[in-house]
Amino acid sequence: MVDLRTPAEIEEMRPAGAFVADVLRTVSAAADVGVDLLDLDALATEMIRDRGATSCYVDYHPSFGAMPFGKVICTSVNDAVLHGLPRSYRLADGDLLSLDFAVSVDGWVADAAVSLVVGTPRAEDLRLIESTRRALEAGIAQARPGNRMGDVSAAIGAVAREEGLKVNLQFGGHGVGRTMHEDPHVPNDGRAGKGMRLQPGLVIAIEPWFLHTTDELVMDADGWTLRSADGSRGAHSEHTVAITEAGPLVLTAPAGSPGPIDQA
Repeated sequence: MVDLRTPAEIEEMRPAGAFVADVLRTVSAAADVGVDLLDLDALATEMIRDRGATSCYVDYHPSFGAMPFGKVICTSVNDAVLHGLPRSYRLADGDLLSLDFAVSVDGWVADAAVSLVVGTPRAEDLRLIESTRRALEAGIAQARPGNRMGDVSAAIGAVAREEGLKVNLQFGGHGVGRTMHEDPHVPNDGRAGKGMRLQPGLVIAIEPWFLHTTDELVMDADGWTLRSADGSRGAHSEHTVAITEAGPLVLTAPAGSPGPIDQA
C-alpha cells in the first residue's frame, strides 16, 4: 500500500532529513586515508545518540541479509556498492567510499547516500560518482505531480546509458515514511509514461547506483556487502524526496543548499 503524506506530515519529516544530511556531511569529512571504517560507524553512532534518533539499520534483517545488520551506516568501498557492512579496514589512498544512512527522528524516517574518493582520485571514479549524481538530479526533476514512476526511472537510466553503464534492477529506490522501506519501488531504469501516477504527498528515496563495467552483484562473505561480479568499482547517490504541489522537495539536501531541485 502506498501512503500519501499531508503537507503537515512532510514538514514533520524535515528534521529527519536535515539530520541525515548532517551525519553524511560529518562522516564524509572524517573519511581520510588511514581512518578505520569502524571509527566512521562509531562517529555516526555517537551523533544518533546525541540527537536522540533511532537507527534504521542496527536491527534491520531482511530476507537477503544473513543476520541483523548490527551497525548504523553502510560503508561500501571500491568494488562494494551496496549494504557495505562496516569492518576493521583502514581507508587507503584512492579508495572509493559510498556512505548510505537512514534514521528515524520523532517517528519519521529519512534516507540518503553519497560517494567520495579518499585521498588521490582516479578520473574514472570521479566520472562514475558524477554519473550517479546527475542521474539523481534527473530522477528528482521528474518527481512531480502528474508524472509517472516510469518517468523517474527512465531519467535515471538515460544517464547510465549516456555513460555506457548498465543498470541492475534488483535494488533501487523506495517509499519512505514511518519505516525505511515502504511502497512503492523506484527502479533505476524504466519506460517513460508507464507506472503509477505520482501524487502530492508521496515521499520516496531515489537512489541511482552504478558499477564501472557490470550490472551483476555478488554477496560478500559477511552476508551483507554487495560487490560487483567483476571487481569493478561502484558509486551510489540518494536523496529522500517529497512530491508536493510545487514540485519535488529534497528533504535530505545539505544545510544551506536547496539540493538538486529548488525546494518548495
